Parts: sequence; structure tokens; C-alpha cells
Amino acid sequence: MPEHGYQSTFLWRSTLAARTKGDAHTEQREQLRTSYLDLRRNATVLLGENARSMPDFTVHDISHVDALWETADLVCGHEVTLNPAEAYVLGCAFVLHDAAMGEAAYQTSVRDTLGEARWHDLVSMAYYRRKGCWPEPHELDDPPAEIATECRATAIRETHAEQARRLVDQAWRSSTGHDIHLIEDGRLREFYGPLVGDLAASHWWPVDRLAEEFRHESGPLPGLPGEWTIEKLKLACILRLADATQVDNRRAPAFLFSLRDPQGFSRKHWRFQLHISRPVLDGDRIKYDSMRRFPPEEAGSWWLALDYLRAIDRELKAVDALLHDHREKRLAARAVAGVDAPERFAQHFRVEGWRPIDATIKVSDVPALVKNLGGEQLYGDQPEVAVRELIQNAQDAVLARQALQPGFTDGRIEVRLTGTDGSRCLEVRDNGLGMDEETLIHGLLDFGNSGWSSTTVRNRLPGLADGGFTPKGRFGIGFFSVFLLGDQVELITRRYDASLQDARRLAFDGPSHRPLLTPLSTQGWVPEGTTVRVTLKKSPNDVRGLLYYTEDDLLDQLVRRLVLENAVPIHVWELDATQPAVLPCFSLASGTPDEVFDRLYPPAATDYWSAGDEKQRLQTREAFAGRATELLDEQGRRIGLASLWNDLHYQGPRFYAGIVTVNGFLADQSQAFAGYLAGVPNRASRDKADPAADQEQVRQWLRGQEQHLRDAGLLDDSLQLELAGTLYGAYQDLPGDVAFALTADGLLRASDAVGWAEQREEVFVAFTGPSLAWGSRPPELFQYTSGDSVQLPDNWVLVCSRYPSAPLDQVFPDVENRDRAYESARHHTKLTWQKLWWRQSSNLQGFLLRAVCRAWSCTMESLLAPVEARKWSDTGRLGDESIGPVPGYLLRRPPESVFP
Repeated sequence: MPEHGYQSTFLWRSTLAARTKGDAHTEQREQLRTSYLDLRRNATVLLGENARSMPDFTVHDISHVDALWETADLVCGHEVTLNPAEAYVLGCAFVLHDAAMGEAAYQTSVRDTLGEARWHDLVSMAYYRRKGCWPEPHELDDPPAEIATECRATAIRETHAEQARRLVDQAWRSSTGHDIHLIEDGRLREFYGPLVGDLAASHWWPVDRLAEEFRHESGPLPGLPGEWTIEKLKLACILRLADATQVDNRRAPAFLFSLRDPQGFSRKHWRFQLHISRPVLDGDRIKYDSMRRFPPEEAGSWWLALDYLRAIDRELKAVDALLHDHREKRLAARAVAGVDAPERFAQHFRVEGWRPIDATIKVSDVPALVKNLGGEQLYGDQPEVAVRELIQNAQDAVLARQALQPGFTDGRIEVRLTGTDGSRCLEVRDNGLGMDEETLIHGLLDFGNSGWSSTTVRNRLPGLADGGFTPKGRFGIGFFSVFLLGDQVELITRRYDASLQDARRLAFDGPSHRPLLTPLSTQGWVPEGTTVRVTLKKSPNDVRGLLYYTEDDLLDQLVRRLVLENAVPIHVWELDATQPAVLPCFSLASGTPDEVFDRLYPPAATDYWSAGDEKQRLQTREAFAGRATELLDEQGRRIGLASLWNDLHYQGPRFYAGIVTVNGFLADQSQAFAGYLAGVPNRASRDKADPAADQEQVRQWLRGQEQHLRDAGLLDDSLQLELAGTLYGAYQDLPGDVAFALTADGLLRASDAVGWAEQREEVFVAFTGPSLAWGSRPPELFQYTSGDSVQLPDNWVLVCSRYPSAPLDQVFPDVENRDRAYESARHHTKLTWQKLWWRQSSNLQGFLLRAVCRAWSCTMESLLAPVEARKWSDTGRLGDESIGPVPGYLLRRPPESVFP
């Protein structure tokens, strides 16, 4: 708009402009016009300072103010008119609404205006975003320069509207000692100033608040015509929409863009506004157009333009609804043209070399997302998770194709590492179902909502259920784990029954950016199915790289470690390999014990794996096959094959950890067993899982394992001590012949505990620590620091508390079996005897305490209350004075021992 172009607008000409003849209110009109022009002149300097504080922001100087007269014309059309007093108040609000977008508008510092507490909040959050950790207290007051700058900009954005309200009365001291006000006419400032300030601040309020604050009309200033009343709600709505709709290249001049060179998100704002022509009113729609096309490298600016204009559209509709609901005259502009769909928007903002589709990452089912994530991050920091998820998705795709195309028997998955120019890529390819555009958009990219359960996807793939397809992967969720590996991700897909022209490429530059969807050239062959290719951000051989948990930095070892069973053969290509390693189909549920062991613990394919190592592995396999028993579900199907406790650890140098699987893939490992248990994930990352078997199924397996160990003569003293905690947690009792503690006489078995306590007037329950420790192979007591053997005094007992590790501890959680009569004690704020008993009532310590109560015919209170009275400070001394004090509980037989 040329200098003073606002004076050519209908709104100015019909209200404040001087009239050549027939004006009965020339003097009053002149008073308002002069006051406005003085305000505009004074504020021009203040507005010019905004760029100093916010250089990356688009233009907020006087040209923006002048342009608001034009957009107000656009918004009002000929539907709504203003009188001169209304035009004056509105014009003053135009000037002031963004006048506080710079530090010059604050008489004190921005920090002081915001307040110390809120400023510290901003610093703390900015520090965490930039540094990845929270600041120290002294850093809140003296943050690094870049953080202080970021916080200052945030503070200005948050406070500028309210500060604009204060500018009406704020005075600046001149060099001669006089006060300078933006509105110089004191009478007009006193009368209209509060309303001007409120209107200026209101552009930052929620729409609904306008009706609450500006419900009533205001009368005219004495001396002005009686009909020059102020409809405050009308003015608030016009200001709000005039400001919102003033988006064109005047806000982002090309030369100023070059001079300031804004970065990051601000740069995208500048780029799209740089090319917007002035809006026009088309019916009740405001129409925006771009003067040039947007190439692929400016796709981010194009999408930002759409989002921005959609926000304007929402503002227009919200204001229109407000005026309609309050039976006020509606404004002419009520929506933005073409923003309802990217395809329609592209008719106004043309693109070149790419096709805009609404391929944004979506969260369409927020409750499902929260449930899936369980309050935890989606995936951990282990990049191998992405390989697992991509293979799972690929297998689902092949099985889905087999369900729809029964004659298709050549399904396969290929996993390969490739490298060019020093970079490494992971590629996972399947020849399965493939995807069309609709499936890509409404399935894969609809984050948090499984594509396989999507009505849109299912309607395009009829027959999946009839074909017996039951997806295992979390389609549309697991895919996003790929960003653990790198930000540059390419997906190429063609549906199995589609032509080459239907092949599509989806390219990502990180999970937070909208991907680009493009058709593929028909010059090359695009196979059926889907290929996902990611450029690794870290070398696979680096610490915490993709192959970190493999023995020999081989991709095949990683795949075999992750995939314990598969319904589709997997071909694994190492870097520069000429032939793949093939992982054949296998089912844990139907394999023999030997086959299951070989799949869980395969021989190492390395030169240093000797014949002796393999012989040891085969001996361990034989032991496993002889001891492992099945866990069965309600239908009698195998959901586990495992041996209790893992003394197989002691049969060689290799670690034979128990494995918890989710859909046949590695989810977790455990020392509580050898073999595998099928599991169900307890969080979306699937790196932790609960056993699929319920308590009774696991309990039956434990009883079977116990009996099997007895029959084989394997339940020796060592294994008894190691398993006592697990058995007690499952049974809430111990078989009488199972040892669970050590005394001066050696092992203390469950059936002997009462008799042992009966023979003593005092019992010292010793705890392990630096002075005392125990081992199970062989059963012994020793000093922890020196390793020297230790002999306990006659009345001492040490409970060998080795409790089950995950996942058995999740099946039989300790808290479930605690004495419910004392549950209220959990809320005690200090350790009372009741709270101690409630905690220990479900473990082996509780088993011993019960045995002592039975032996002495006493209550738990009479046993533990004296220990509490001594503030839990009991210690005992061993014969060797070099050994420090041993903590524990000294229990004394009560003088009158009777049960309550």
C-alpha cells in the first residue's frame, strides 16, 4: 500500500476524511482525525523499534497498521458501517495492538514485566530444549545469551497484548522534561483510552471472551453527536479479523527478507508471505493467491501457508458464529476460499514438481495413543528396535497378500545393508501386499490408529479376514521406529495388483516434517510390495549402533537374535555380499525342544567358534531338552517351552538367557529361566512384556518343573536356595524339604524352621551386606569384601532371599500376597512394625517370621514392636573382630507367649 494509502479506503473516507461540503460535524471530525494522525506519527517511531527485538518476525511496523484499514474494508464489505467515533477508536486500536512487539514499549525490561517466576519457567524450558537437561539454579538468573534471546522473544509474544493496553496511559519523558503520550489529546485519551487499550489487547484473547468484555454499547464523548455511539463488540471483531487476514507480501518484502535472512520456522513464514498477493472478497469468502509456484524445496512453506490460512478460516468462522449467536450484524467475510483440501488450495497456491496431499503424520485417536504408549516414550534408544518393527510390518504385508492371493507362495523379506560415499543404509523389502495412496495416507501415516483396523484400508482390501489374516505388527505405529535409525527415510511401494503407474514414493526428512509423496517414473521396474530405506545416522559398527549387540558385527546375527520365529523366509544381505543368508520359516509352538534351542541359541558362525564350544552348546541343548516343559494356554497350545531357573548358565561360557517373545520377536530377556515364554507387550515399544500365560498356567508349569527336577535328582541344595523365593512367591508356601536359609548348623529347611526357633530364646535375623554374604554353589557364608568363610553364631539365621526376576515377578507380584489385614500401614510415614510386616509378609523373611511366631506362640506385634522401639538399629557381631557389625533384627521370646 502506498504511503498514507489507508486514506483511500472506504472506511477512512466515510468516517474521518475531511468533507468538501455539507458536513455538519466538521469540527468534531477534525478533532478525531487530528488526534489519530498524531498518534500514528508518534507510534511510527515505536513500531519501527519492533524489528530490533524480533528481527525474524515478519513486518510489524506502521505499514502493517495502515494495511489494517484495507483489510477492515475487506472484512466489513458493505454489510457493516462505522461512525467517525467508532473509526477513531478502531484506528487507535490498530496502531497499538502490536506496538508492544518490541522492548522499546516496556518502561522496565521485558523480564520485569513478565515477572521473575514466569521468566524462570521460560529459561528452564528453553534450556531443556536446547541442552537436553534442566539448568542449575544460578543458570536461571544468568542463562546463556542464545537462551535469553529465545526467552525474550517468547516473553514479548506472551505479554505484548496486555502491554498494548498499558501504552494508552504510558508516558515517555522528553529531553525537556515533558511527558509524551502516544495519544496527545488528553480529553480523548481519558475518555476513549481504556476502550482503545482493551480493544488492542483483545486480538490475543479467545473469541468467546469478546462477548463477555464488549457486551454493551458506549455513549459518545460529550460534545460529539449523539448518534456517534460505540458498538464495542463490532469493533473487537473487526480488529481481530483485519489483523488476522492481513497476510500478503507487504508483511515480508523481498529485500527485507534478504537483509534479515530469517532462519528456522520464521524463514518459512517469510517465504510463503513473500509470494502472497493482496486478498480479495469473493462472495463471503476471502481469497488469497500466490504469485509464483512452490517447488519441492519450498513444500514446507506451502504447507505452512495452508495451515496459516486454515487458522484464519477458523477465526472468520468463529467470529461469524459469535455475531450470529448474539444477534449482531454479521460481517461480510466469513471464511477463506480453498482451504478445505490441499488439492483445492493448490489451485490458489500452485506447486511445481510435487503433488500436495494431506500426508501429515496424524494422531486421529488420542485415547488409543495414550493407551498404546502407557505414559512412556514410544521406543527406547536401541536402534535394533526399528529392524524388528520393519520386519514385522513386512511379514504382515506378505501374509496379507497370501490371504488375498492363495496361490501366492513365493513370499519373502529381504534385509540388507548398503553403502555409498561413506554412508550406510538399511533396507527392508517385501513382496507382499504393497500400498496405494489411500492406504499410505489413512493407514501408515495415521499415527496411533492401526491401519489394519482402519475402515478405509479394510474396504480397499476385502477378504483379509476370510483368508485367515491376523496382523501381528502395529501397522502405522511400528513404522515410525525407523526414525531411531535416521531422519532420511524413503518408502517405495506398489500394490500387488496395481500397475507401474500406481507406484508411489514417500520421502521423509524426520518424523516432525510432512513427507513428500510423489509418483515414480515408469522408466524403471518397481516390484510389487514395499521397500523401506533409511540412511543411518550412525555407523552400524559404532557404540550403540545397529549391530552393537551382535558378536561379529553381522546383520544376519542381529536378525537371528530378533526374529525367533517367522512365517515368511528372510533373506539377509551383508554389506557387499554376493549371496544372502536365509532364515527359514519356523514356529516355536511346534518345534521340538532341540529345534527350539537351536533357534534361540544358534551356533556362532565365526572362525573362533571352536569344536569344543559347539560340543558344550550341544551338551547344554541336551540338558535343556531333558528338563524343559511346556506352558499351555486354555486351548492347549504351547505358549512357552522353558526350564525353571537358569543353572544352565553354569554349564559353559555362553549366556543362555531366557527369552520373552512378542509375536515371535525378541521382547525381553531373563535369568529366571532358560528357553522361551510367549509374551504380550506392556508398552508400545515392546521391549518389555508380560508372559501371555496367566498365574495358574505358570503355577502349573512351576509344579511340573519342580517335580521334574526331583525325579531327575537335580533339585539339590544349591538349586533349592536359588529357587526358594520363586516357589514361595508362586505357592505362598514352601515344600517342607526345600532349604531357604543358612544357620550355624548349615541349611535350614522349611519343615525345620519352627523346631529350630523353639529351641532358642533369641533369634538374630541377619542381613547381607559388606560384612556378610552368601553363595549357593556351594551353599556358604562369607565376608563380602575378603571372601573369607564365616561361621554364624548358634542363634543366627540368614534368609537366602533370591527372588524371581522378570517376567516371573510380574506374574506373581510381591504386593498381591501381602497380609491384607495390615494394608493400611502402607500409608504410614515412618517405618512402623506394621508397615515392615506388611512389606515382608509375602516373602521368605515373612515365612521365617511366621515360623518364629508359631514356635513361640506369640503375635507379630510382640515380635516386631520391640525392634521398632529400638529404631531398627539392631546389629550383631561375629567371632572375628575384623568383621564389622552385621545389621539385622534381634527377636526375643516374649515372657508370656500366647496367640491373640
